[in-house]
Amino acid sequence: MISKNQLKLIRALGQKKYRKQHNQYLVQGEKNVLELLASGLTIVDVFATSAFISQFQSQYPQITMIEADEDSLTKASTLVSNNAAIAVVAMPRVELPQTNGLILALDGVSDPGNLGTIIRVADWYGINHIVASTDSADPYNPKTISATMGSFVRVAVSQTDLPAYLQTLDVPIYGAFLAGDNLHKANLSHSGVILMGSESHGIRSECAALVTHKITIPAFGVAESLNVAMATGIILDNFKRQA
Repeated sequence: MISKNQLKLIRALGQKKYRKQHNQYLVQGEKNVLELLASGLTIVDVFATSAFISQFQSQYPQITMIEADEDSLTKASTLVSNNAAIAVVAMPRVELPQTNGLILALDGVSDPGNLGTIIRVADWYGINHIVASTDSADPYNPKTISATMGSFVRVAVSQTDLPAYLQTLDVPIYGAFLAGDNLHKANLSHSGVILMGSESHGIRSECAALVTHKITIPAFGVAESLNVAMATGIILDNFKRQA
């Protein structure tokens, strides 16, 4: 069963300062925990119901699963309900990507749900690394991890001084703007940076100054803007269609 100290740690890892202090984060819910078990990430503990353990322990004999009832899991979880499993995971060491293929960069995308969805979209289009500004959402926020639907095991996210990082690259930087070249007609490179800004502020001036190609998704209706995760998916699709 979950001890008081383990329960205290799980609850603490819901907050960023404790994730940084312990260098650990939470993975919650059956789908995400199963994706985790099949990955190469370093698992510290897995707490699961007897039903989950009975079904999956034999597939992962290297992992010792600790039994917990549904009520304990729900109380420990940051989710509204959790009837399967919670894992404590060590944060991996992630190096900044260089100029190999497409790099997705995020400037000030602060909503954890949006970041999680973008990670999921990146996974769909074969992008395995995202570079985000330091004020973007925490990639290890439980809401971010949950929104990835398991894609967090395949897509790394680095947070860094984004303008300084972009200056080190000698590749095209495609920035998404409301006013730019029509994405459907643009000549898109197979390698480079796709830079997305927040829905509220767009790409900020420091990063905008480094953009070599401004692109826009043409509108056929009158909506003011697109959700950043949806816009990211549309742009990635256009890049991949030209690959």
